[in-house]
Amino acid sequence: MEKIKAVIFDLDGTLANTLPLCIQAFRESIEPLIDRSLADDEIVATFGPSEEGTIMALAPDHYDKGVADYLFHYERLHPSCSEPFDGMRSLLEELQRRKVPMAMVTGKGPHSAKISLDYFSLSAFFDRIETGSPTGPRKAEGIQHILNDWPNLRKEEVWYVGDAPSDITACRAAGIPIAAAAWAETAEVEVLRQLHPDKLFESVQDFIEWVLANVEE
Repeated sequence: MEKIKAVIFDLDGTLANTLPLCIQAFRESIEPLIDRSLADDEIVATFGPSEEGTIMALAPDHYDKGVADYLFHYERLHPSCSEPFDGMRSLLEELQRRKVPMAMVTGKGPHSAKISLDYFSLSAFFDRIETGSPTGPRKAEGIQHILNDWPNLRKEEVWYVGDAPSDITACRAAGIPIAAAAWAETAEVEVLRQLHPDKLFESVQDFIEWVLANVEE
């Protein structure tokens, strides 16, 4: 395989176990507005667009308050997810030390992405951060924007790391390889495997060892 010369990371479920935090923040912000309870599956089914899209899908009559309340609860509850996955910060530090370009393409909206990146103190690792859209998934577009910023790199040399089945399809559309992150309890391991990612890792440590063994020095 080609040496890895750059890495694009997802955030939720990849760098940190933030998906349970997202779901709880949606529940606390939306349920009072629509006066009924929400199952996890009902919330997750709206993912793809950013959180603004989820609010539009579940509480369209309360959009502005829903978004404001979501961001309030997301930040308030963030201590429940106090650190990235074990080893992930050290990996970012080592890749930065080796001068490997890194970027982020996340489905999160810009405000919640900033809350998490600030909370974890991770922003400085990434050359560029592409966030989601309220209107629908845009990861393939975000990846292409990153590639445009790295004109000296061939697509085979740039790996995406993400935990969602849609990440695999986005990488196929963008023409880059993907390492499927299946280490969070929210990961759908068999669904990911059936989509034939270029690599699949069920532990952060296995992923870290592989990256560091294959990245160009």
